[in-house]
Amino acid sequence: MQTLSPAAVAAATPATRNRVVDLLRVAALTVVVLGHWLIAALVVREDGTLDAGAVLDRASWTHPMTWVFQVMPVFFVVGGYANGLSWRGARERGSAWPAWLRTRLRRLLVPVVPLLLFWVGLVVVASALGTDHRSLRLASQVALVPTWFLAAYVVVCALAPLTLRLWKRYGWGSVVGGLALGGVVDLVSLTVGPWWVGFANYVVVWGAVHQLGYAWLDGRLGGTRRRLGVAALGASGLVALVALGPYPVSMIGLDGAAVNNSYPTRVTLGFLGLLQAGLVLAAEPLLQHWMRRARAWTVVVVLGRRMMSVYLWHLTVMCLVVGGSLLLGGFGLHAEPLSSGWWSTRPLWWLALGLLTAGVVALVGRFEDVRRVTGRIRPWRPVLAAVLACGGLGVMAARGLVGPEGLTWWWALLPVLGSAALATPATRGAR
Repeated sequence: MQTLSPAAVAAATPATRNRVVDLLRVAALTVVVLGHWLIAALVVREDGTLDAGAVLDRASWTHPMTWVFQVMPVFFVVGGYANGLSWRGARERGSAWPAWLRTRLRRLLVPVVPLLLFWVGLVVVASALGTDHRSLRLASQVALVPTWFLAAYVVVCALAPLTLRLWKRYGWGSVVGGLALGGVVDLVSLTVGPWWVGFANYVVVWGAVHQLGYAWLDGRLGGTRRRLGVAALGASGLVALVALGPYPVSMIGLDGAAVNNSYPTRVTLGFLGLLQAGLVLAAEPLLQHWMRRARAWTVVVVLGRRMMSVYLWHLTVMCLVVGGSLLLGGFGLHAEPLSSGWWSTRPLWWLALGLLTAGVVALVGRFEDVRRVTGRIRPWRPVLAAVLACGGLGVMAARGLVGPEGLTWWWALLPVLGSAALATPATRGAR
């Protein structure tokens, strides 16, 4: 089947499509990519050692900026809109949940397979060549951090038919209930424990933010006044939690912090979702007007077709650039982070990483062109795929592919096996 060009896809877009959904998806992932590249405070010292840190750990004045740069809530709002629309369409066509989930998971998991296989090969070969495990652990952990989002989103996506039913029955009560439950999870995790109870909020809190997408889809978040009211509610709750609770200002994790808002996910990110959703959607009429321009919409289509690959590979490219710099005596990495010289080179840093990432995406981006598979599938297959993907991606996001005991590359194979479980099995007796 011939693939249409981006210009042809843009021209063929039906008038009923909400183009702001696509714009926000691309914009959110772009902000994440640029933000990750910006907060990396890397410097090679005179003795040739790499001092790796983060801008957020070095400068507390940057913490309020994370209320803007932590845009994953926007992506979950967009996901709620898209999943609600997709599931309802599937039901109208008579498609069952296993087949629908298979399609959604394939679009998420197939593009990540080449990244995982690349890192498995890299750590195995590098270890055999004598590279110290501490460096491999740091590199693989940094490069695979983006997979935490997929681990959470896979579960939220799998539960979409259930959460959509909750939205239909309880409406805004499902959002309030999700945030309240997220607060209870935090209370248990931060007081009586155990601490790992907090990981439930990867589903509870992000699920509540996902409900906002249903509200948008159903017109229950309409009108500028209502949207600004939601934003005000989110801002008020967020300020109160930070001022009165144990939560830090930074919405992105900090090394050594007693409490992080993002690891595990805390209820603060749910209120950040209210704030961001309200503000962004208040601008929807202007954004809709902009997206009616052929050139602007074509750019969104072009970027949208490969944005997942950019998201998955952007930190791998940065790690490879840092490794290459070390081989060249620290070329380009001698400026002290946060100095005037360091800030002046950030546009060049972004440009270099952007061009290299574009080159990598040109090679691996075709994995986003996931072929649609049809036919019935047993329910256990997408369920198994979701479990394997969530487990493997979650572990890798936290610890990379190297643990204290040595290489742990087999975690990367779990999502790969999950992706394989989504293939259509051959029908017995078929010719």
